[in-house]
Amino acid sequence: MADYPTSFDKEGLLKCARGELFGPGNAQLPAPPMLMMDRITQVSGDGGKHGKGHVVAEFDITPDLWFFDCHFPGNPIMPGCLGLDGLWQLTGFNLGWRGWQGRGYALGVGEVKLKGMVRPDRKVLTYYVDFTKAIQTRRLTMGVADGIVEADGEVIYEVKDMKVALSES
Repeated sequence: MADYPTSFDKEGLLKCARGELFGPGNAQLPAPPMLMMDRITQVSGDGGKHGKGHVVAEFDITPDLWFFDCHFPGNPIMPGCLGLDGLWQLTGFNLGWRGWQGRGYALGVGEVKLKGMVRPDRKVLTYYVDFTKAIQTRRLTMGVADGIVEADGEVIYEVKDMKVALSES
């Protein structure tokens, strides 16, 4: 395990987006407005439900977020795909946090359940990512995880078997 903090504020996330946290050519978060969290409150390589690593993060919801104006005019809802992307972002972040090398990319997700909506009156999304596998071999670096997104404490998204890999090419 690399020696990184176990929580990150917004500036730490922006440092990761600029490629300064894990080094050039390694895992990066996207820059705003695609950065789907404001802080990571917990990250580990051996915690979570399965003891294989986890991440907990938060995203502050405000009515002026970019996607509310266009999705949908007169009926603003955060696109569910952005919540899924936030979970993928955190899965890849965990792999970089472990000190594993390569750029991250999503490979897929086994199951997605959308159970609620994020409207402008919500306050905070909380992401929970729990790894079921974290694999690093000579040929493959990959994380497989389950995730939950809560809006103000209510479960709104559940995913199973998210896959994110790191590649040095």
